[in-house]
Amino acid sequence: MVDVKRAAERGREVSSRISEEGAGWDCVEIGEFARLRPPGAESFSWLNPRTLWRSRNEILAALFGDPSGQVRTRWTAAQRARGADLSLRIPLEVGEEFSFLLLGDTGEGDASQYAVVPGMLRIGESTDFAVIASDVVYPTGAGDEYDDKFFRPYQDYRAPIYAIPGNHDWYDGLGGFMRVFCDAPALEARREGFRLSPSGLRGLLWRRPEPIDEERLARARERRSAPEQRAVQPGPYWVLEAPGLLIVGVDTGITGTIDREQADWLRQVSLDPRPKVLVTGKPIYVRNEYKPSKLEGGGTIDDIVTDPRHNYVAAIGGDVHNYQRFPVEVGDRTIQYVVAGGSGAFTHATHTIPRVTVGGVHEDDYKCYPLRGDSLSFYSKLYSERLRMRWLYLTPDEAVCLMSQRIGNTPPRPIGGVRITRRMRWAARLLGSWPLPLRLPVGKVFHRYLSELSDWDTPPFFKSFLHVSVTPQALRIRCFAATGCLPQEIEPPLEDEVLIPLA
Repeated sequence: MVDVKRAAERGREVSSRISEEGAGWDCVEIGEFARLRPPGAESFSWLNPRTLWRSRNEILAALFGDPSGQVRTRWTAAQRARGADLSLRIPLEVGEEFSFLLLGDTGEGDASQYAVVPGMLRIGESTDFAVIASDVVYPTGAGDEYDDKFFRPYQDYRAPIYAIPGNHDWYDGLGGFMRVFCDAPALEARREGFRLSPSGLRGLLWRRPEPIDEERLARARERRSAPEQRAVQPGPYWVLEAPGLLIVGVDTGITGTIDREQADWLRQVSLDPRPKVLVTGKPIYVRNEYKPSKLEGGGTIDDIVTDPRHNYVAAIGGDVHNYQRFPVEVGDRTIQYVVAGGSGAFTHATHTIPRVTVGGVHEDDYKCYPLRGDSLSFYSKLYSERLRMRWLYLTPDEAVCLMSQRIGNTPPRPIGGVRITRRMRWAARLLGSWPLPLRLPVGKVFHRYLSELSDWDTPPFFKSFLHVSVTPQALRIRCFAATGCLPQEIEPPLEDEVLIPLA
């Protein structure tokens, strides 16, 4: 059995904050993850027009309104009619001390997802359960894709896995998610006549759910059929109930707004005096921005989180594919806001994140993975090769030095003597981490589009997952990295750690 405390101590000594090797730059030997993938599996690509077309509901929801709230209400009503607990509570058979894994945005089914698995299994060997926060299956959450994107990669994890859906899981009306995690039959299809209105136009182009091959799904379920792996949750949002902690999962649909029924449930659940961790499909703090997620009827999710009566100590969200942590002071206490969407999908660049000031957080207290310098160096390598512009490449040392000067912080790891040149600055400008003339918003464009179109299937991957341990006195969150290199599979690097008092 792995001693997580000792593994964390070793992981701290080999992390990207110590050396380039810890970041995976000197990857001499590829990890064993490649053997876990199905034979002949194709790489997932966002450059494929068919993938983008299947994901069109994101754009339609933004233009014509998000119907997730109405559909979610139908799902929860159907679940209650089948006997689901009205409080949506899931009692956990754990003691006062327990631990769990948290992964976010896992399901591309390609090398970047499977690269997380060996380290996750090692660190999570003695954990009591796992939670997936957002986007279990890309691109549309289809039930027929769960085999290679959920059941196969996690078949050797010997504990239950719970999940909250992300926007991509909603692109088939949540059908695949509800069938797999809630054992729910499909909803009866509703078709309305065309109307010259925003909802009518949306319905004309909206992607419909795919029927599920039940025989194929049954075969897939066999991969995680052991009694200790079994988990059935009552709905797309829930509360995991342990003696000294509640883990509250909320479903933010496609655009992030919470429907009235779920908002009322969240307010009621939050009145429980026990300490709580929120798990959400959309992070509240991300990229030096504040996105509190609206509640239908008024208010925001963060209003509930920050209310001292509710005793939330952390809020963890997926959706953005990297790791970030913002310790925000709220009155006389600190709430840890975490982005944890780096467990399988393409990596969102961190080198476009400006100096952090949001929520009163000081830059030196903010943490991210990959480091901004490693993000800049990797994307410079990727685009120097794609565009055949060798001058665009920045070494890891050069990129770390550039980002430290740009952000105005102490370099996060030791670097050699680097002299910043005009060539380096222009490379950084074109990659979105250094200001361009006329204040062109290259950084935001890079984050929103170029990261998504820049997926890769070779190390270093800069993936991550969380190990959370709980005692009556404290909750400890550790972020471990997955680079795809064999040494980091054996000793997963510890990239961040925070201890939160509960007493």
